[in-house]
Amino acid sequence: MAGSPVATVVPPLAQSVQEMSMNGNEPPPQYFLKENSIQPMDSFLPSDPIPIIDISLLSSSSSLSSKGGEEEELQKLKSALTSWGCFQAVGHGISSSFLDKVREVGKQFFALPVEEKQKYSRATDGIEGYGNEPILSENQVLDWSYRLLLRLQPVDQRKLQLWPENPNEFREVLDEYGTKVKIIMDVLFKAMAMSLNLEENSFSSQFGERAVMQTRFNFYLSCPRPDLVLGFKPHSDGSGITVLLQNKEVEGLQVFKDDKWFRVPVIPHALVVNLGDQMQIMSNGIFKSAIHRVVSNSERMRISVAMFNEPEPDKEIGPVDGLIDEKRPRLYRNVKNYAYFNFECFLKGLVPLESAKI
Repeated sequence: MAGSPVATVVPPLAQSVQEMSMNGNEPPPQYFLKENSIQPMDSFLPSDPIPIIDISLLSSSSSLSSKGGEEEELQKLKSALTSWGCFQAVGHGISSSFLDKVREVGKQFFALPVEEKQKYSRATDGIEGYGNEPILSENQVLDWSYRLLLRLQPVDQRKLQLWPENPNEFREVLDEYGTKVKIIMDVLFKAMAMSLNLEENSFSSQFGERAVMQTRFNFYLSCPRPDLVLGFKPHSDGSGITVLLQNKEVEGLQVFKDDKWFRVPVIPHALVVNLGDQMQIMSNGIFKSAIHRVVSNSERMRISVAMFNEPEPDKEIGPVDGLIDEKRPRLYRNVKNYAYFNFECFLKGLVPLESAKI
């Protein structure tokens, strides 16, 4: 991101989310969903479950992959991304024990005293670091959550003063997790291109040599009014791909499809992959960017860990030429620094993809 949103001066809330959660206090109106938000609050279990894709079958270098199995899985991938814009990834090569370790360091950090966590607070005009979402407007609907956002790549852009030293394994675990997820993303970029009969680097080449990779640890506290308040309001990601490690026991993520909200069930050692807006643009609208939200829970806390990749901020991206023809004309203009623009729109409750349409 080349810039940072400019936070507006809004009177501070009388109590923090943590204090309200611990005391069971009624959330103030700033947290209540507006009537024009994507409704309804209730959700549905899908009749056709959110697709499950075996990543090991997508890589021709995998010993588990055969030509027939790879082709079948590529078609499943294409179907998932044209209809849902997301899927549950298994066979990703990351051990269950290591995924548990990633969750654990996140839990340990959020369990620290407030004063300790505040050592890593984001700047008022910044995005990276610990805290609640930046507030850009007095009319902004606030999320019932805390987050820790950190940049992993390019490595020379890491702000290590914001990387927790407690728990003492945090930095090492995050660095290793980022490396492992990057391998998965690279496989997916090639597989997505192949599923559309494109050269395998058709998408990945648009990200540049210094593509951005960021992680966000999300912490959702119990909320006394889950009927009115969301942990994370409806949005699509500004990334190319987002890889999410869900809480192992508590559901919360929901995806919007066919004018309904669908619960994303917890598969303990699967990773949820959803496409961001930039993949919808690059695929000329063939693949969908998943609109999703996180509901709050009146009894239990929840943690998740999201990993995003984005093109170099100043690198222009656009629909792949091979996906534009008379039958399917170009739907989107070329854009750059889209992730930052998407984030601003999210905070203001706007739909960023609309602005990229021709």
